[in-house]
Amino acid sequence: MAKVAVFMATGYEEGETLTIVDILRRAGLTCHTFYFDKQYVEGMHHMFVKADKPFSDEVKEYDMIVLPGGRPGGMNLKENPEVIKMVQYFNDNNKLIGAMCSGTVVLSDAQVITGKKVTGYTGYAAKLIGGIFQEDVVVFDQNIVTSQGPATPYPFAFKIAEIFGVDTSEMRSRLMYDFAGGK
Repeated sequence: MAKVAVFMATGYEEGETLTIVDILRRAGLTCHTFYFDKQYVEGMHHMFVKADKPFSDEVKEYDMIVLPGGRPGGMNLKENPEVIKMVQYFNDNNKLIGAMCSGTVVLSDAQVITGKKVTGYTGYAAKLIGGIFQEDVVVFDQNIVTSQGPATPYPFAFKIAEIFGVDTSEMRSRLMYDFAGGK
């Protein structure tokens, strides 16, 4: 079974992060959250959530890493040299990397999006240096999956599940995603 590591830095966007983890676990994927300082991580809306594991080289055993956004969550990921090294490790080893909203800036700093199609938060075209910015909700190019922002974790997580071979059609129906206008 595929294993996905979701990074939780202080200031993570709660709606993005928790929705991603929820959907990936519903899809039957192994999905753990990783923290950097304290196990109870404070989100941008001051919700404290207990993360599963401390950030370590164990992450290298996973098939994918995911970088959610948030303020200052995305910036905290970007400014952590160990996160940059891990993103580069995943890219160099042709492993999957996912990022959304302000988490996408990490990809630019790690220099893993050169020549790849990406998307990100409104106005991020100039911040995603080297990438080929798209206005789509979710973009998957080579080993990189990106998404736009707080309203897009559902299609983002569905895309990740689908990349790992999960048919999400029944889950979309059970979650009323199609009813809500999702595509």
